[in-house]
Amino acid sequence: MNEKTIEDQTRLYLFDLTNTAKEFGFKTDDVWEFSVATDAERIKIQKDFYPTISAKVFPEIMLQVYHGIRERLNQSFNKEEQQLDNRAILNGQLNYLVAYNLKRPRT
Repeated sequence: MNEKTIEDQTRLYLFDLTNTAKEFGFKTDDVWEFSVATDAERIKIQKDFYPTISAKVFPEIMLQVYHGIRERLNQSFNKEEQQLDNRAILNGQLNYLVAYNLKRPRT
C-alpha cells in the first residue's frame, strides 16, 4: 500500500463524517468517537448508536488512516489508543474503523 491509498482512505472517511454530521444536525460540541473494531464489535456499535460511519480498511494501513483522521479532527489519543500497533490490529482481526457519537444512542 502506498501513501496515496492511505490519503484517499482518510479523505473519503472524513468526507463521510462531515456529511453525516451535517445531515443529522450535529452541534459543535458533538464529537465523533472512534473504534478500531472486529466485524462483531462493529455490529454491536451499530446496534447501540445511530448514526455510525464504518469502513473496512486494509489492516496494513489501518493505523495510518486512524491516526490521520484523529489528527485532522484535532483529537488526542488515550493510553489504550496509543498502545495500538499493527500487530494488535492483525492479531485481533480489527478490520473496521467505526465512528459514533455517545450522545446519540439508538432507542
